[in-house]
Amino acid sequence: MKTLWTTAALAAVLMTGGAALAAEPTAAAVDGRWDAVLSRNGVEIPFRLDIKGDGPTLQGVFYDGFRPYDGTTSASFKDGKLVLNIEHYLTTIDARLEDGKLVGAVAAQNREQSANYTFRATRHSDVIPASDVQAPSIAGTWVIPLSAPSSKGEKAFRFIVEQHGAEVAGSILRIDGDTGSYSGAFKDGKWVLSHFDGGRPGVIEVTPKADGTLEIRQRVDRPGAEAQASSEYGTAQSDGRYAPTLVAYRQEVADAKSLAKPEDFLTHTTARDPNETFKFNFPDVNGRQVSNEDPDLKGKVVLAIVTGTWCPNCHDEAQYLVQLDKKYHDQGLRIVALDFEEEGQQAGLAREKAFIKKYGVNYTYLQAGAPAEMWEKVPQLNHLDTWPATVFVGRDGKVKAVHSGFASPASGEFNKQLQQEFTARIEQLLAEKAAPQKVASN
Repeated sequence: MKTLWTTAALAAVLMTGGAALAAEPTAAAVDGRWDAVLSRNGVEIPFRLDIKGDGPTLQGVFYDGFRPYDGTTSASFKDGKLVLNIEHYLTTIDARLEDGKLVGAVAAQNREQSANYTFRATRHSDVIPASDVQAPSIAGTWVIPLSAPSSKGEKAFRFIVEQHGAEVAGSILRIDGDTGSYSGAFKDGKWVLSHFDGGRPGVIEVTPKADGTLEIRQRVDRPGAEAQASSEYGTAQSDGRYAPTLVAYRQEVADAKSLAKPEDFLTHTTARDPNETFKFNFPDVNGRQVSNEDPDLKGKVVLAIVTGTWCPNCHDEAQYLVQLDKKYHDQGLRIVALDFEEEGQQAGLAREKAFIKKYGVNYTYLQAGAPAEMWEKVPQLNHLDTWPATVFVGRDGKVKAVHSGFASPASGEFNKQLQQEFTARIEQLLAEKAAPQKVASN
């Protein structure tokens, strides 16, 4: 690999007859695609990382399955040291370029947990061509019945698979939303699929069985993790809501066997009283109190989002909400995030501010409290236990529907169904006329 020199460094070499050999490589030395790996407690999580740009435009790009998904909020490369900041996830990659390789560490924090990983990356090399590998076809939708209900009462999950030859991208879809797309190639009779987008590292093994099922095994990064509860979403460790080994059946087989069905996104959480006004009153990021009685919200169609920037599915939804806000704001739609951040984040709101900037959020963000206060602060809903939960409020201020979780593009057809549902409901509610305002008599 050729060393790339700055103008100043090259001049120094020429002036000293070649003695100045400690020249500084430019950002072009790290430009391109890398095969990166996070490692902790013996578990390795491979992922694709693209680095491009220079100076203020330098950035790292992560992938969700086959698709570029998210990127850094800032990046730098100086004196052989690469720093990639993913501030909307409170994650930082620190690495040095040594002999053409990147080596270093990753510090990540999600909700009230933090984790440190070792990091290494080598220049990308193509996998074995799909034509040289006889991989079975597993594309489509699968159902994963659970041996015991999850902590949210679920009896089954879905497993959605996209396949290109020997390579697949698969996501587990729960009532909260999906895990993002784990991706990898078929080798030695199985797929080892991994995922990292700056906020949710994870790796699973998917093995096709002779009876037509798939065995899905989570790799965990510490002894005993299978028996421990962990965070609100799965990472490299078992998330505590289901066994580390799962069995998936094709949708049609699950239907024929009358296996348990996944939860319904529209009936999991419901309004306590459909005739009750959906009330809220919280400060925005500048400390101004905003309530459902605010003049800009009164008589409007409101999407109230129970959310938190520590939640990856909430990141997925925010990017879609930005699109809805642009499309329907002038027609009378208002989006209000009821944001529940950890106590340690509430003072400076560093992650929330980075989140808002990263996704170009223009709709209202309100500081509703800590995650554990959700049920106290939003008492109007029954069985509220997902992040996010989207509350559709009509012009009369009453709850018309609640959608639990968010199925991202990694969920394939379920993301398309969600978009159709959201747009149809929004347009229906916008078409309804607001009740005439009563004028107080003297």
